Amino acid sequence: MEPVYIAGKSFEKVDSNKNSMALGEYENCKFIDCDFSSADLSNFRFSECEFVRCNMRLIMLTNTAFRDVNFKDCKMLGLHFEDCNEFGLAFGFENCDLKHSSFYKTKMKCTTFKNSQLQETDFIECYLTGSTFDNCDLAQAVIDNTMLDKADLRTSFNYSIDPERNRIKKAKFSIIGIAKLLDKYDIEIER
Repeated sequence: MEPVYIAGKSFEKVDSNKNSMALGEYENCKFIDCDFSSADLSNFRFSECEFVRCNMRLIMLTNTAFRDVNFKDCKMLGLHFEDCNEFGLAFGFENCDLKHSSFYKTKMKCTTFKNSQLQETDFIECYLTGSTFDNCDLAQAVIDNTMLDKADLRTSFNYSIDPERNRIKKAKFSIIGIAKLLDKYDIEIER
């Protein structure tokens, strides 16, 4: 079957477990209240699209292209973003649940994570220069050998970042959050 090209269309309440989406390129499309849980979106291309209140748990992302895509109020548990097509990869997340997801070695400069759950998420060897983590919970997120230059974590919490194992030049942290940069020293800091 030939891949399709669809532009400027809204999709509401699509359930991929009942009706699969056509493989192809979706440009300037909006997906609202859709259930893609456990779907295989490998080789799909999404450009300037928006996903709102979608269930995207455990979807397959092999060679999936996300170019200037926004996710809002989505459940995105256990996704492997490192499998995505790297060319033009750009997305933002607002009020999303990304627990147990992986961005291993993913290059996502200037990505915005806003009011999102990032517990136990893998950011190992990520390129997050200039990214913003606005009011995000990073409890037990793995941040190791990660590029966080100019990243903004001032309003986020529960992270543990080793400055000796990560690049944090000109990154922004709050006074309260600064203690999380010293976790490995097992010291007590009083206010």
